[in-house]
Amino acid sequence: MRGKTWQKIALLAVSCMLVAGCTSGPGKKTEDTKSTLKVLFNDESWFYQQYGDLFTMKNGENIEFEVVSTQGLYNNSEGKTYEEAFDELVDKEKPDVLMLGTSNFEKYVGDGKLVELDPYIEKEKYNLEGIYPGLIDMLKEMGGNKLYGLSPSFYGNAVFYNKDLFNKYGVDLPHDGMSWQDIIDLARRFPTEGDEKTRVYGYGDNYPTSMDSLISMISSSEGLTYVKPDTMKVTVDTDSWKRVFQLAIDAEKSGVVYNPDGDGFSGGSMEEYYQSQPFLMGRAAMTVGYPYMLQNMKDAKERLKDYKPFEIGIVSGPVDPSDPTSTYNANLSEIFAINATSPNKDAAWEFIKFINGEDYARVKSRSGGDLMTRMGFKKDFEGQSLDPFYALKPKASKIYDNMEKLPDTFYGEYNTILTRELGLVKDNKKTLDEALKTIQAEAQTALDKGLKDKEANKGKEGTSTDSASGDSEVIVTHN
Repeated sequence: MRGKTWQKIALLAVSCMLVAGCTSGPGKKTEDTKSTLKVLFNDESWFYQQYGDLFTMKNGENIEFEVVSTQGLYNNSEGKTYEEAFDELVDKEKPDVLMLGTSNFEKYVGDGKLVELDPYIEKEKYNLEGIYPGLIDMLKEMGGNKLYGLSPSFYGNAVFYNKDLFNKYGVDLPHDGMSWQDIIDLARRFPTEGDEKTRVYGYGDNYPTSMDSLISMISSSEGLTYVKPDTMKVTVDTDSWKRVFQLAIDAEKSGVVYNPDGDGFSGGSMEEYYQSQPFLMGRAAMTVGYPYMLQNMKDAKERLKDYKPFEIGIVSGPVDPSDPTSTYNANLSEIFAINATSPNKDAAWEFIKFINGEDYARVKSRSGGDLMTRMGFKKDFEGQSLDPFYALKPKASKIYDNMEKLPDTFYGEYNTILTRELGLVKDNKKTLDEALKTIQAEAQTALDKGLKDKEANKGKEGTSTDSASGDSEVIVTHN
């Protein structure tokens, strides 16, 4: 009697393991177990449009979602930085799946708050081939040679050029791996005479490109920043920065960059929006842009009666001349990772596995405008190859790291100093060396004062934290 009883218990245990997956660990199947996944994301409806609905259609309803929205964290009333408010939300809500940016991803890895994905990948032989070359290496570099997150999409730019204008003026076509020096050198070979509303420009952005905005674009492509966040020292008086400033000053003086009076398009019809963009209208030889530029060109052709289409070319860049095979401009805005405290790690992996897989990439490559990290599913747009966006190895930019440490007022004060000194150089009232020394000294004084004031106001309600948000344009440095 006792033998039969133990036999039944043994059979029941085996059945449990086969049907319900009683063992735990990476790769446990969740098909017969209902789970509710808490997902940290910026907006609930957008989450379902981008990820949730497709996952449910493919995998059924065994995994349901509860979206923890990050909306409102930028404008918290307690005077906390975005990062502080974000961390508190994670601690309070304990989401299973975290959506992170490159800055807090690295921080969460360092704090031991994420689950390593390598055991799941090895156990299931999950295919990482076909993903944007270098992306996994970049994520592993941020994870101390281990993989803690995956990103289904990225955004990156490239150099667009007007083949018709290059042929008309007999200028050599751009090549892959263009640096900003290469771009400006080619731009100088185009004529500069004529009315600003009708003339041709060697380089033209969507909006007027001022000298300081050109400096920002060049420096970010080379991984330079204005402040070293670990020492809180301003570092613009260096050879690297001097070269960047000189290039922007020379470009401004040559008149080859589109920078008319005013702020550019500030409202109006779609037709007026298109008309305000010199490259789109065939009046700029080159621009640095994102894939949506191709959609804009298609829309302009359909909307504008007198639109004159032209042949377009795209090459990779802009690059750091010291490392022309890599780019700082391939950015990951959504890195998905598993919370180390999650009780639903296996279900969380099922979700991350799906949105980074081939089926998801195949569907989104048809309907979305993002660049998919899984290559081969969206090879072109209207016949224009997208290969240049994948040609360079992505490199993690440190520009926004530790930005919450900067005083709220610093960026505005820095810009005031920068604009004033650049104007003096432009008017030949100061040399660039003199201007850089002044910028360095005055910006450091402003930074030191701001840090002192920030410490004095720490914890007080109502303190502004705008510059600490991830969307701020404060740029901080690497030499």
